[in-house]
Parts: sequence; C-alpha cells; structure tokens
Amino acid sequence: MTQTLLSLGHGFSAGFLADDLLAEGGWRVLGTTRSPDKCDRLRASGVEPVLWTRDAVAEALSQASHVLVSAAPDDGGDPSLALIGEEIARAANRLTWVGYLSTTGVYGDADGAWVDETAPLNGQSRRARARIDAEAQWAAIPDLPVHIFRLAGIYGPGRGPFEKVRNGTARRIIKPGQVFSRIHGEDISRTLRASMARPNPGAAYNVCDNDPAPPQDVLAYAAELLGLPLPPEVDFEDADMSPMARSFYADNKRVDNTRLHEDLGVTLKYPDYKFGLRALLAAEG
Repeated sequence: MTQTLLSLGHGFSAGFLADDLLAEGGWRVLGTTRSPDKCDRLRASGVEPVLWTRDAVAEALSQASHVLVSAAPDDGGDPSLALIGEEIARAANRLTWVGYLSTTGVYGDADGAWVDETAPLNGQSRRARARIDAEAQWAAIPDLPVHIFRLAGIYGPGRGPFEKVRNGTARRIIKPGQVFSRIHGEDISRTLRASMARPNPGAAYNVCDNDPAPPQDVLAYAAELLGLPLPPEVDFEDADMSPMARSFYADNKRVDNTRLHEDLGVTLKYPDYKFGLRALLAAEG
C-alpha cells in the first residue's frame, strides 16, 4: 500500500527525508514550492511539485497520509496554517502522522547548561517567539497527530565550513564558554522516519548530535582535514558579523538528545561534528 507524504515548505531538511522514503519504496512525496521554476528540479528528484496556492495545497493534503511542516513562521505567523489551516483541522482524524520542524532556539539562553524537552521555552528573539507560537498553534489543533522536532544547527552536503576555510574567509569567533549543537541532514531523516514508524502524538524531540561544541573547534577541525592553516581568531566583541549571525551567540546551551535515543531508538550516523565533517569531505571526492 502506497503512503503519501505532503512536505509543506519542501527544502533542505525535507529533501533528506524525501530521498530516503522514495529509495525505500511504497511512498509518494508531494513537495510545495512558491516558485514554478523549481518544479522541474523537484520532479527530477522524484518529488511531485505542488505550487503554493490554497487550492493546490488543499488538494495535495486530501491525498496525504503523512505531513511534514518545514515552512518557517513569517510576519503573518505560520504560513501553512494561514494557507490551509481549516483543511488541516478537518483532516486531523484521517492523518497518520504530522511532523513540525521547529528549532532549539525556542529554549533561549541557558548559560551553557544542558536543556531537554522539558525545559521552559524562553527564547527571546523575534524568530524564537514566532517558533514558540507556531508550535503552540499546531499542538492546539484537536486530534491532529502532531510531533514537534526541535532542530539544532543543520549541516550537510553544500552546507559545511569547507568553502570558507578554503577561500580564506573563515574566522574563528571566540566567545568564552560558547557552544552550539548541530545535526546532519541525514540524521534528521533518521529521526523523522523513526517517529513515523512509532507515532506518539504530542511528543517533542530535540534533534541534535551528541557533542555540543565551540564553533571555533569545528572550523579548526575543518582546516585540519583540508591540511590548511587554522583560520584566524577574532574576539566576539570585535567580529564583523551581521545582526542575525551575532544574535545566534546570544543563546548558549547544550541540547540533550536522550529522548531521541531512548524513545525513538535512533542511532545517529554522525554522532558528532568530526564524523559529519569527515563524511562531507569524503563525499566531495
């Protein structure tokens, strides 16, 4: 029996899940896009494109057994609910599984301490507050089998530190005590597939690897793998950074992924950034 995933806001993270489901067989994947120019690219990957209009997305929803929500909140709130919120509410009892991709940014700053899924949602940035609101809106839909996935910093093919290290633009920003958590796109897919295999509506999961690490260590390891000099150190206070980049350093926490392992039985393919970076470099050939 073929199952159908509707991917709302089909992008980098959702692409890993789509690839895995299509390779597994027995799945259709419908992916939304706002750009007609991207339709051919989606088709080439095996994904059936759905233009971001209410009629087209509502029709796709009527065919779906599973829904993945990747579209981030904007100034109008959650864009998927704004577009087809009524249709989603009506489909709640029919859907097998719904996954909402959120962010560990909802926890805000913990001064380097560990946070798990029971931690207060204290994110203070505009982006974090929008995510907190969106999580609550999805969770409030009666009978919807929604699962919340709070993703750490996402990396994967085309999203790694090697290019900046190679071209000499990388800088090791030093802010004492600062750490970030990360997750490879393939391990996002592993987590989502594990949840789809054992749904637990209402559950939230931190999706990150096992090793929160200082960002300068990641760049240093990338340079080591490439056999290139260490990127120069720059004090955080003196660094030339965009306001958005600087805002990420306002939150310092170690994200606990125990629930991902114990409740979903996930074994990460890339348990820390060293595994992930070696794999990315090997994939480049």
